[in-house]
Amino acid sequence: MSESPLPTGKPAHQNVTFDSNGTPAHGYLALPPTGSGPGVIVIQEWWGLTDHIADVTDRLAAEGFVALAPDLYGGNVAHDSQEAFRMMQELPVERGVELLSGAVDHLLALPEVTSDTVGTVGFCMGGGFVLYLAAKDPRVSAAVPFYGVIQGEVPDFSGLKAQILGHYGERDETVPVPTLDGLGRTIREQSGIEPDFRMYPADHAFFNDGRPEVYDADSARTAWSATTDFLHTTIK
Repeated sequence: MSESPLPTGKPAHQNVTFDSNGTPAHGYLALPPTGSGPGVIVIQEWWGLTDHIADVTDRLAAEGFVALAPDLYGGNVAHDSQEAFRMMQELPVERGVELLSGAVDHLLALPEVTSDTVGTVGFCMGGGFVLYLAAKDPRVSAAVPFYGVIQGEVPDFSGLKAQILGHYGERDETVPVPTLDGLGRTIREQSGIEPDFRMYPADHAFFNDGRPEVYDADSARTAWSATTDFLHTTIK
Protein backbone atom coordinates (compact mmCIF):
# COMPACT_ATOMS: atom_id res chain seq x y z
CA MET A 1 0.00 0.00 0.00
CA SER A 2 1.59 3.29 -1.09
CA GLU A 3 1.24 6.65 0.61
CA SER A 4 -1.67 8.79 -0.52
CA PRO A 5 -0.57 10.87 -3.55
CA LEU A 6 -3.41 13.35 -3.36
CA PRO A 7 -5.27 15.31 -0.67
CA THR A 8 -8.65 13.92 0.33
CA GLY A 9 -11.89 15.73 1.06
CA LYS A 10 -12.10 17.68 -2.20
CA PRO A 11 -11.92 17.01 -5.94
CA ALA A 12 -8.34 16.67 -7.11
CA HIS A 13 -6.42 15.50 -10.13
CA GLN A 14 -2.81 15.22 -11.25
CA ASN A 15 -0.47 13.54 -13.69
CA VAL A 16 1.08 10.39 -12.26
CA THR A 17 3.89 7.98 -13.07
CA PHE A 18 3.66 4.28 -12.32
CA ASP A 19 5.58 1.09 -13.03
CA SER A 20 4.49 -1.15 -15.89
CA ASN A 21 6.49 -4.37 -16.09
CA GLY A 22 9.68 -2.61 -15.05
CA THR A 23 9.28 0.50 -17.21
CA PRO A 24 7.78 3.87 -16.23
CA ALA A 25 4.31 4.69 -17.54
CA HIS A 26 2.24 7.82 -17.17
CA GLY A 27 -1.38 8.77 -16.71
CA TYR A 28 -3.97 11.22 -15.45
CA LEU A 29 -5.53 10.51 -12.05
CA ALA A 30 -8.68 12.10 -10.62
CA LEU A 31 -10.14 11.66 -7.14
CA PRO A 32 -13.81 12.07 -6.15
CA PRO A 33 -14.94 14.86 -3.79
CA THR A 34 -15.04 12.36 -0.90
CA GLY A 35 -11.39 11.48 -1.50
CA SER A 36 -11.98 7.77 -2.04
CA GLY A 37 -14.09 5.36 -4.05
CA PRO A 38 -14.07 2.37 -6.42
CA GLY A 39 -11.36 2.32 -9.07
CA VAL A 40 -11.96 2.88 -12.79
CA ILE A 41 -9.48 2.78 -15.69
CA VAL A 42 -10.30 5.16 -18.58
CA ILE A 43 -8.81 4.10 -21.93
CA GLN A 44 -8.16 6.67 -24.64
CA GLU A 45 -9.34 6.88 -28.23
CA TRP A 46 -6.79 6.58 -31.04
CA TRP A 47 -6.11 10.32 -30.68
CA GLY A 48 -4.24 9.86 -27.39
CA LEU A 49 -4.80 11.17 -23.88
CA THR A 50 -6.67 14.27 -25.02
CA ASP A 51 -8.57 16.94 -23.08
CA HIS A 52 -11.74 14.95 -23.83
CA ILE A 53 -10.36 11.83 -22.10
CA ALA A 54 -9.18 13.93 -19.16
CA ASP A 55 -12.66 15.43 -18.95
CA VAL A 56 -14.26 11.95 -18.93
CA THR A 57 -11.85 10.99 -16.13
CA ASP A 58 -12.89 14.08 -14.15
CA ARG A 59 -16.56 13.28 -14.74
CA LEU A 60 -16.10 9.77 -13.37
CA ALA A 61 -14.38 11.23 -10.32
CA ALA A 62 -17.34 13.56 -9.83
CA GLU A 63 -19.54 10.44 -9.84
CA GLY A 64 -17.57 8.99 -6.92
CA PHE A 65 -14.84 6.94 -8.61
CA VAL A 66 -11.06 7.09 -8.38
CA ALA A 67 -10.34 7.32 -12.10
CA LEU A 68 -7.03 6.76 -13.88
CA ALA A 69 -6.44 7.37 -17.59
CA PRO A 70 -3.15 5.71 -18.63
CA ASP A 71 -1.26 7.44 -21.43
CA LEU A 72 -0.73 4.69 -24.00
CA TYR A 73 1.17 7.00 -26.38
CA GLY A 74 3.74 8.33 -23.91
CA GLY A 75 2.64 11.95 -24.13
CA ASN A 76 1.94 12.10 -27.87
CA VAL A 77 -1.43 13.25 -29.25
CA ALA A 78 -2.56 12.88 -32.86
CA HIS A 79 -3.77 15.91 -34.78
CA ASP A 80 -5.44 14.16 -37.70
CA SER A 81 -6.87 10.75 -38.46
CA GLN A 82 -3.86 9.65 -40.53
CA GLU A 83 -1.52 10.35 -37.64
CA ALA A 84 -3.92 8.70 -35.18
CA PHE A 85 -4.05 5.56 -37.33
CA ARG A 86 -0.27 5.42 -37.50
CA MET A 87 0.10 5.83 -33.73
CA MET A 88 -2.50 3.15 -33.08
CA GLN A 89 -0.74 0.77 -35.46
CA GLU A 90 2.57 1.40 -33.71
CA LEU A 91 1.13 0.25 -30.37
CA PRO A 92 1.05 -3.57 -30.32
CA VAL A 93 -2.03 -4.94 -28.57
CA GLU A 94 0.16 -6.96 -26.21
CA ARG A 95 2.08 -3.86 -25.15
CA GLY A 96 -1.12 -1.89 -24.67
CA VAL A 97 -2.57 -4.59 -22.43
CA GLU A 98 0.70 -4.73 -20.49
CA LEU A 99 0.57 -0.98 -19.87
CA LEU A 100 -3.06 -1.23 -18.80
CA SER A 101 -2.33 -4.10 -16.41
CA GLY A 102 0.33 -1.89 -14.82
CA ALA A 103 -2.31 0.81 -14.43
CA VAL A 104 -4.58 -1.70 -12.68
CA ASP A 105 -1.70 -2.57 -10.32
CA HIS A 106 -1.17 1.12 -9.56
CA LEU A 107 -4.83 1.92 -9.08
CA LEU A 108 -5.54 -0.98 -6.74
CA ALA A 109 -2.48 -0.09 -4.64
CA LEU A 110 -3.80 3.41 -3.92
CA PRO A 111 -5.28 3.77 -0.42
CA GLU A 112 -8.03 5.95 -1.91
CA VAL A 113 -9.39 2.99 -3.86
CA THR A 114 -12.06 1.15 -1.87
CA SER A 115 -12.69 -1.72 -4.31
CA ASP A 116 -10.85 -5.02 -4.79
CA THR A 117 -11.55 -4.90 -8.53
CA VAL A 118 -11.68 -2.14 -11.13
CA GLY A 119 -14.02 -1.02 -13.85
CA THR A 120 -12.84 -0.05 -17.32
CA VAL A 121 -14.33 2.48 -19.72
CA GLY A 122 -12.82 2.96 -23.17
CA PHE A 123 -13.59 4.64 -26.46
CA CYS A 124 -12.90 3.51 -30.05
CA MET A 125 -9.39 1.98 -29.82
CA GLY A 126 -9.78 2.15 -26.04
CA GLY A 127 -13.06 0.29 -26.24
CA GLY A 128 -11.24 -2.57 -27.92
CA PHE A 129 -8.58 -2.47 -25.20
CA VAL A 130 -11.36 -2.65 -22.59
CA LEU A 131 -12.23 -6.10 -23.96
CA TYR A 132 -8.62 -7.24 -24.37
CA LEU A 133 -7.80 -6.22 -20.78
CA ALA A 134 -10.96 -7.76 -19.30
CA ALA A 135 -10.28 -11.01 -21.15
CA LYS A 136 -6.80 -11.23 -19.61
CA ASP A 137 -7.09 -9.63 -16.16
CA PRO A 138 -9.61 -11.11 -13.69
CA ARG A 139 -9.30 -8.00 -11.54
CA VAL A 140 -11.54 -6.22 -14.06
CA SER A 141 -15.13 -6.69 -12.89
CA ALA A 142 -16.89 -4.14 -15.11
CA ALA A 143 -16.05 -3.50 -18.77
CA VAL A 144 -17.65 -0.66 -20.74
CA PRO A 145 -16.56 -0.37 -24.38
CA PHE A 146 -17.90 2.63 -26.27
CA TYR A 147 -17.90 1.70 -30.00
CA GLY A 148 -14.87 -0.50 -29.31
CA VAL A 149 -12.55 -1.26 -32.22
CA ILE A 150 -10.89 -4.67 -31.89
CA GLN A 151 -7.53 -4.72 -33.65
CA GLY A 152 -6.57 -8.06 -35.10
CA GLU A 153 -7.80 -11.26 -33.54
CA VAL A 154 -10.73 -11.36 -31.14
CA PRO A 155 -9.37 -12.07 -27.64
CA ASP A 156 -9.83 -15.37 -25.85
CA PHE A 157 -12.64 -14.73 -23.37
CA SER A 158 -12.39 -18.05 -21.52
CA GLY A 159 -10.87 -16.30 -18.47
CA LEU A 160 -13.29 -13.35 -18.51
CA LYS A 161 -14.73 -12.39 -15.11
CA ALA A 162 -16.11 -8.96 -15.96
CA GLN A 163 -19.67 -8.03 -16.76
CA ILE A 164 -19.85 -6.13 -20.06
CA LEU A 165 -21.96 -3.11 -21.01
CA GLY A 166 -21.24 -1.89 -24.55
CA HIS A 167 -22.46 1.25 -26.33
CA TYR A 168 -22.60 1.34 -30.15
CA GLY A 169 -24.00 3.60 -32.86
CA GLU A 170 -26.47 2.24 -35.37
CA ARG A 171 -24.81 4.32 -38.12
CA ASP A 172 -21.26 3.38 -37.12
CA GLU A 173 -19.40 2.18 -40.22
CA THR A 174 -16.23 1.54 -38.17
CA VAL A 175 -17.96 -1.03 -35.95
CA PRO A 176 -20.82 -2.38 -38.10
CA VAL A 177 -23.81 -3.57 -36.12
CA PRO A 178 -23.79 -7.13 -37.62
CA THR A 179 -20.30 -7.76 -36.21
CA LEU A 180 -21.64 -7.44 -32.67
CA ASP A 181 -23.71 -10.61 -33.03
CA GLY A 182 -20.58 -12.67 -33.57
CA LEU A 183 -18.66 -10.90 -30.83
CA GLY A 184 -21.48 -11.40 -28.35
CA ARG A 185 -21.77 -15.06 -29.27
CA THR A 186 -18.02 -15.59 -28.79
CA ILE A 187 -18.08 -13.93 -25.37
CA ARG A 188 -21.11 -15.95 -24.32
CA GLU A 189 -19.75 -19.31 -25.53
CA GLN A 190 -16.26 -18.85 -24.12
CA SER A 191 -17.06 -17.26 -20.76
CA GLY A 192 -20.72 -17.92 -20.00
CA ILE A 193 -21.17 -14.16 -19.55
CA GLU A 194 -23.96 -12.44 -21.49
CA PRO A 195 -22.74 -9.03 -22.74
CA ASP A 196 -25.20 -6.17 -22.80
CA PHE A 197 -24.66 -4.39 -26.11
CA ARG A 198 -26.85 -1.30 -26.50
CA MET A 199 -27.53 0.52 -29.74
CA TYR A 200 -28.04 4.25 -30.25
CA PRO A 201 -29.29 6.28 -33.24
CA ALA A 202 -25.84 7.73 -33.71
CA ASP A 203 -22.48 7.54 -35.51
CA HIS A 204 -19.07 6.36 -34.38
CA ALA A 205 -17.62 8.50 -31.54
CA PHE A 206 -21.07 9.81 -30.61
CA PHE A 207 -19.92 10.40 -27.02
CA ASN A 208 -17.08 12.77 -27.95
CA ASP A 209 -18.43 16.27 -27.36
CA GLY A 210 -15.23 17.70 -28.80
CA ARG A 211 -16.30 16.47 -32.24
CA PRO A 212 -19.58 18.25 -33.10
CA GLU A 213 -19.82 16.48 -36.46
CA VAL A 214 -20.53 13.15 -34.70
CA TYR A 215 -21.51 14.07 -31.13
CA ASP A 216 -25.05 13.07 -30.18
CA ALA A 217 -26.07 14.68 -26.91
CA ASP A 218 -29.12 12.50 -26.22
CA SER A 219 -27.31 9.24 -26.93
CA ALA A 220 -24.28 10.37 -24.92
CA ARG A 221 -26.45 11.32 -21.95
CA THR A 222 -28.30 8.00 -21.96
CA ALA A 223 -25.09 5.98 -22.32
CA TRP A 224 -23.36 7.93 -19.54
CA SER A 225 -26.20 7.40 -17.08
CA ALA A 226 -26.24 3.67 -17.84
CA THR A 227 -22.46 3.50 -17.49
CA THR A 228 -22.24 5.13 -14.08
CA ASP A 229 -25.10 3.02 -12.73
CA PHE A 230 -23.43 -0.13 -14.10
CA LEU A 231 -20.05 0.75 -12.58
CA HIS A 232 -21.53 1.51 -9.16
CA THR A 233 -23.44 -1.77 -9.20
CA THR A 234 -20.71 -4.02 -10.57
CA ILE A 235 -17.34 -2.90 -9.13
CA LYS A 236 -16.71 -4.58 -5.78
